[in-house]
Amino acid sequence: MRADTARPPRLSAVIACYRDSPAIPDMHERLTQTFVSLGVDYEIIFVNDASPDDAREVLEELTSRDTHVVAIHHTRNFGSQGAFTSGMRVATGDAVILLDGDLQDPPELIAEFYPKWREGWDVVYGIRQQRIATRMMQVAYKAFYRVFRATSYVPIPLDAGDFSLIDRRVVDALNSLPESGRFMRGLRAWVGFRQTGVPYVRPERPYGTSTNSLIRNLAWARRGVLSFSYAPLDLIVWLAFFTVGLAVIAIIVLVSLRIIEPSLAPKGFASLFVIILFVGGIQLLCLAIIGSYVAHIYEEVKHRPAFIVESITNPPAANVSAIDPEVQRCLEDLAVAVARHGRGDVSIPGAHGA
Repeated sequence: MRADTARPPRLSAVIACYRDSPAIPDMHERLTQTFVSLGVDYEIIFVNDASPDDAREVLEELTSRDTHVVAIHHTRNFGSQGAFTSGMRVATGDAVILLDGDLQDPPELIAEFYPKWREGWDVVYGIRQQRIATRMMQVAYKAFYRVFRATSYVPIPLDAGDFSLIDRRVVDALNSLPESGRFMRGLRAWVGFRQTGVPYVRPERPYGTSTNSLIRNLAWARRGVLSFSYAPLDLIVWLAFFTVGLAVIAIIVLVSLRIIEPSLAPKGFASLFVIILFVGGIQLLCLAIIGSYVAHIYEEVKHRPAFIVESITNPPAANVSAIDPEVQRCLEDLAVAVARHGRGDVSIPGAHGA
């Protein structure tokens, strides 16, 4: 049970936005109603991940009339994980809620997350008990989470996406992790702490169309497996044992046939061609697996940031001590620029050249 304090708890909602401008006003209204009903202090952080629609204009209008709203604009599209990381480093709340901007993560579910957090749980995540999607996609998602859990070296919750309420201690731990190729739901499990889930039905996207595709989902699954599993490398070992074992058996069979009944022994190029294709295919698969891990390592050793901020509107300077040092430095630069130019939305010095 979390101890009561003199002030109400402060919650920060971080929303990753890409092609979600029609959903932003609805998201803002539903989040505001939820937070007001809980009686908490709050901030709503929209991360515009270089959305090609009119998200910037919508957020400018929203921040001008509601000081609870913070808008972060990225220089280009860095993906949802970069957007969540960006928002978490600016968030000042005692707990942070991560949501996708398409409203498939219902804000009203926060009312069920919050009591569990008050009970002492450090992470409360949503479990997608059912999702509105085609039968094939439902089966594919279910299969991925089960294969991922079976092969991962950390226990991964089944059917749990990024939608979650995360305590400040966990947020600080996640912000301290150095990797740029982030898979948030895996990192959330890796840091540990007390975690529990709340089941919900994931509704259909109410606005627009999804930017996900089969290729994107496969790439997403690949990142998760490479980040939290050595199973593909173990597969290479087993394939090697299998190939060697098969070769030994084949040698025994061929020698036996030559001795016992030479007419039954395989002859010609056909059998040799099949063997070469089989072994070559296994070698290419092994090289692809090793290459994927090497590429993952290559991305990490470059130490590029997970995101670059172009500007922040309504920066939460009232509680700068809780903000990530790197972002705090950016906010200090923003404060100087605001004082100089008299604007509430300016570019971070050096952001474009980072």
